[in-house]
Amino acid sequence: MSNANLALREPPEELWKRADWQRMWLSVWTQNWTSLALVPAGTGAPPDFTLTIAATLARVGMTHLGVPIHVADGTQVRLSHIVPFIEEVRNQQHSGDLILIALPPVRESPVTVSIAQSASNALLCVLLETMTSLEGRETLAKIGKDRFIGSVVFHAEPSKPLK
Repeated sequence: MSNANLALREPPEELWKRADWQRMWLSVWTQNWTSLALVPAGTGAPPDFTLTIAATLARVGMTHLGVPIHVADGTQVRLSHIVPFIEEVRNQQHSGDLILIALPPVRESPVTVSIAQSASNALLCVLLETMTSLEGRETLAKIGKDRFIGSVVFHAEPSKPLK
């Protein structure tokens, strides 16, 4: 995956129309997954960071493929609910459905690693202005570098170009 100048300030329902999001979807889609965990590289992003990404990618993907793509909100899953959450994702996968799983940062949730490892693959989501490379490396190490199909870099401010 390449770094993209993807901004998150626009209303989520309109992001899917943008060419940069469509290019990101096409890059992600070629990686052959059935469930994809969207994992923040670190702390500092808005609470809906990965949920916005998942919903937008699902919309782009449904437009591209013409099939439903589910979004599983794992941003608030507690330890007591991790087993049913993972089982439901697996049930959807076994039905042939595609699932995008929005997760919180590894440092903020004890279940992020387990859920990410239960997915067929993961995508590292970096918010450039807030996340550190140290946190990103820790996230990769805890989940396992081999689980990740790549990374995508976002800007909080659409007017700031990616350098």
